[in-house]
Amino acid sequence: MKGIKIVFWIVWRIWFYILMAIPILIMLPFLLVSIITESGYPYFFKMARIWARFILFGMGFYYKIERLQKLEKGKSYMIVANHTSMTDIMLMLVIVRNPFVFVGKKELSKIPLFGFFYKRTCILVDRSSSRSKNEVFKRAQDRLNQGLSICIFPEGGVPDDESILLDEFKDGAFRLAIDHQIPIVPIVFADNKERFSYTFLSGSPGKMRIKVLPFVETKGLASENRKELRDEVRQLIYKGLLEFKKEKLQE
Repeated sequence: MKGIKIVFWIVWRIWFYILMAIPILIMLPFLLVSIITESGYPYFFKMARIWARFILFGMGFYYKIERLQKLEKGKSYMIVANHTSMTDIMLMLVIVRNPFVFVGKKELSKIPLFGFFYKRTCILVDRSSSRSKNEVFKRAQDRLNQGLSICIFPEGGVPDDESILLDEFKDGAFRLAIDHQIPIVPIVFADNKERFSYTFLSGSPGKMRIKVLPFVETKGLASENRKELRDEVRQLIYKGLLEFKKEKLQE
């Protein structure tokens, strides 16, 4: 039985990367046109949402979303969530309709095909370089000034220790939100770690539960408030994860 599981996991993981490539190859001419100029990004974003749905469906994932507040069309937000899986990217694209730009780690740009578009449309950060972090801040400001939203996973990466429910948050997302006086959208991903973690021989098709929490306003806040804001948002997401965990135990 264990041998069958290992074979399933290997084939299933390879299938994930095949699914990533198929819609990119099909939409390739349109994707290339959409990234020529920054004004084409909203069109790229629409195709990215199709790509994300294709992958989630092909992997056997289905999602259940609870929205305690809805985003307004044409408004900019700072979108934050807990980070446990590569599927966080796909799920975020599916549930948020407002065009947004990811701030993500540089390493993902090495993935064939996906990486080509990732590094041209996302804001990449080299976490070992303070200069890179400053450049990220400037690029994020430019995107917000263009009327887009920004999505950051404030843990700064997926914790190596998978027993950690929620790692500590970095300040960047909250500093940007305060500077631009935009609302923060906290999102809780309940099952992504169980469904498709970074551990290769693990995971399974199934349900992914998501909760979009009430937004946290930043109007009137100043830079010195960013740590309190960071801790408030982390506590909201942490509480949401505990509630999901409790629900699962009661099933």
